[in-house]
Amino acid sequence: MTTTAPLRTNLLGMTREELEAFFVSIGEKKFRATQVMKWIHHEGCDDFSAMTNLSKALRARLAETAEIRGPKVIYEGTSNDGTRKWVVEVEDGSYVETVLIPADNGKRRTLCVSSQVGCSLDCSFCSTGKQGFQRNLTAAEIIGQVWVASRSAGPCRDTSQRPVTNVVMMGMGEPLLNYDSVIPAMKLMLDDCGYGLSKRRVTLSTSGVVPMIDRLGDELDVSLAISLHAANDELRNELVPLNRKYDIRTLLDACQRYLKKCDDTRLITIEYTVIKGVNDQQEHAQQLAELLRELPCKINLIPFNPFPHSGYEKPSRNQVMRFQQWLYELGYTAPIRSTRGDDIDAACGQLVGRVKDRTRRHERYIQSIQIDAD
Repeated sequence: MTTTAPLRTNLLGMTREELEAFFVSIGEKKFRATQVMKWIHHEGCDDFSAMTNLSKALRARLAETAEIRGPKVIYEGTSNDGTRKWVVEVEDGSYVETVLIPADNGKRRTLCVSSQVGCSLDCSFCSTGKQGFQRNLTAAEIIGQVWVASRSAGPCRDTSQRPVTNVVMMGMGEPLLNYDSVIPAMKLMLDDCGYGLSKRRVTLSTSGVVPMIDRLGDELDVSLAISLHAANDELRNELVPLNRKYDIRTLLDACQRYLKKCDDTRLITIEYTVIKGVNDQQEHAQQLAELLRELPCKINLIPFNPFPHSGYEKPSRNQVMRFQQWLYELGYTAPIRSTRGDDIDAACGQLVGRVKDRTRRHERYIQSIQIDAD
């Protein structure tokens, strides 16, 4: 007869409060949580025997009852522009992707983190959404992406010199549809015993799940980005189907409520993917400027990154700059996001991973392509 080894508790995704509760449950003092957190997140350590400020007896007990299990790295690549991408395997054999983008001569290093295997939304201009959806990631699988990227540079106790200076929840998936895992992961990003990032350096990007924006504002006041991409409901219904449930006015009202809950002066980041012939004309710039007049915000313009059979085209550099100039004349500063990592499929909207699509969306998408080809 075979016996199954007892399951061990994975400590990687536990917040400070959760880890304190774990140590109390095994008869230890709460302060052990801060010690172990520093080993995990500052040192990148996954071996209890190396945690020299713990007693030998505790190290042995942890080795029997717990583990520090991050996602398995399947691929690591570096773009010509210095962007780095990791493909990691999560518990069920699916792959998700995370990207580290350097800027300001390497002083700012922003990690784009995934929250779902695939995406449960189906934005028409995003290749990630065409892969369909399998499941939400756990807190350990989300923070595990930060852990993998941080470990790549080795232990670093000085927070100002760590390889990840900013995190954006803008990878695969809609973060606010995985709220219960995203919140503890972001708490670890903010915790001094975790990654010690300021709330201004952790950004959550959402397509507009209004009830969860309100809930987020009650728990964490991280930076908020809105994937808007259109200034009227008719067009946004096509680009971002979630708009049919929470229209633009409802979404912007939620943004105003969120800002009122922040304890400092804050701006909402408006993400606007510029698509040739779809939303790149002067009338669209005028609509956008009028729409956002009452919202403290900044606009990020993102040139569309093509993928096969999307039906959309990338605008010329000149057209994006014209759109930017129109917004400038209307009183807005609208930086153009540089396309980074496209040679390793790491650019915005290009993350696809490997998804066992339970929605069959990818299958239907491929069938539609074949029908069009015929």
